[in-house]
Amino acid sequence: MFPLKDDIPAQRTPLVNFVFIGLCAAVFAYQFSLGSKDEDFVTAYGMIPARLTEGNRAMVVERPRMIEQRGQYQVVNERVELPPAPISPWATLLTCMFLHGGLLHVAGNLWFLWIFGDNVEDRFGPVRYAILYLGSGLAAGLLHVAFDPRSTIPTVGASGAIAGVMGSYFVLYPRARVLTAIPIFIFIQFIVVPAPLFLGIWFLFQLVAGLLSDPSTGGVAWWAHVGGFAFGIVWTWWLRQTHRVEPLPNRVEYRPTRVGPRW
Repeated sequence: MFPLKDDIPAQRTPLVNFVFIGLCAAVFAYQFSLGSKDEDFVTAYGMIPARLTEGNRAMVVERPRMIEQRGQYQVVNERVELPPAPISPWATLLTCMFLHGGLLHVAGNLWFLWIFGDNVEDRFGPVRYAILYLGSGLAAGLLHVAFDPRSTIPTVGASGAIAGVMGSYFVLYPRARVLTAIPIFIFIQFIVVPAPLFLGIWFLFQLVAGLLSDPSTGGVAWWAHVGGFAFGIVWTWWLRQTHRVEPLPNRVEYRPTRVGPRW
């Protein structure tokens, strides 16, 4: 399922959300400009769990590399030296949030942030929203480290932080609806689903994928998504318990969501 739009209009300009979107886009543009040196940049500022658990030192690791032999390609493991990070390994829990592994990676993340972030910032205000975003990203990184503490694979992406925004939206807007695209073979079906259902299915998918996957092989950091989403729910629950969440403005009405020109 892929979200296209929700039915809750923003009541104010989501400045902090725009800042996070702009930072991620700007950093990715810089990564793109590096060309083949992007891998070194990601290795330096991506979050590598082993640096947090075993110290910031040079390590000899194995990396897959494709080679050609007699006209055939095969993947072999090559031993390479992983240099220490130029900054504190704990700081990479923050810097990795603004790095991405490719165009589809950054575009997908920022689209989810565009859909759900403005409404959450509406209710939190800029400061608490920034804390939510950064705190979710940190929680996501720490849970990923907990499940794969000796990994030497760089972890990058804003998805853990954005998962926290989605967890917060799950609590704040139980009656919202989301226009969703669902690919069915070569066709795309557009349906409107309750936001809690969409977000709940998304979270369960991350949880099940995390339970079934081997984190040491790399790929998607499922547990980072789980950690970010959980932090978003807990942070939002605490703010509501302490009456620090702005009420939904009276002029905002949940309206029936439809597919058509009005979107």
